[in-house]
Amino acid sequence: ILYLKAPDEIAVMREAGRVVARALQAMREAVRPGVSTAELDKIAETVLRDHGAIPAFIGYPKPGAPNYPTAINACINEELVHGIPSPKRILKEGDIIGLDTACHYQGFVGDAAFTMAVGEVKPSVQRLIDVTEKALYHAIDASVLPNSIRDVAQATQTFAAKHGYSVAREYTGHGVGRSMHEDPQVPNWWPRRVQKRGWENYRLQPGMTYAIEPMVIAGRNDLKELDDGWTVVTVDGSLCAHFEHTIAVTEGRPIILTLL
Repeated sequence: ILYLKAPDEIAVMREAGRVVARALQAMREAVRPGVSTAELDKIAETVLRDHGAIPAFIGYPKPGAPNYPTAINACINEELVHGIPSPKRILKEGDIIGLDTACHYQGFVGDAAFTMAVGEVKPSVQRLIDVTEKALYHAIDASVLPNSIRDVAQATQTFAAKHGYSVAREYTGHGVGRSMHEDPQVPNWWPRRVQKRGWENYRLQPGMTYAIEPMVIAGRNDLKELDDGWTVVTVDGSLCAHFEHTIAVTEGRPIILTLL
């Protein structure tokens, strides 16, 4: 079911997005060699709660796995998504880290992520991060009428492929609203098998709100899930990067809801 948001609902989602952006910024400022991912999680959870929000990831259910335990995903190097923070996961010079968080705020959800270098990294590593972030903005630029979800997906895929990278196929962006995961799915590639509930679900409409999240991989896009039931890594150990914004489709330019 596709839920179109009224302007007053989008305004609340913008506030939820600002809270998420503040949490991400606080983590960004804290990233350095020697910091644990558990410390970053505590920073983010504190910011979310101090702004009247509830972390959306804590307790998130998944069949066959324990409920998700923390307020953020923290993914280092070959970890793509859903990495669980731990006091034992200590950042080192030359690592890259992807940080993702979401919150419930006044009945709506904000959801965003970014990847950054820990200290100094090789130019080739920084290039992966930069291309992934630019792919996000290409997909945002494609989120205009009369485009479809296909156009958004192809914007990500084409930009990443042009720079010699692959994209994750098993994991996608998604609708965001009163729930963290709503229709439509927003893939990073096309063609993709989609269960069409009617073309209107995939042709962009004003009031659609969704998270675009390019997941770009330096090597092959074969993935596996670790024994914790959550953390997804590249099979070949390739570095990967992940960026995400929640946006609202309008009659004109899309609104990025998860900026400060």
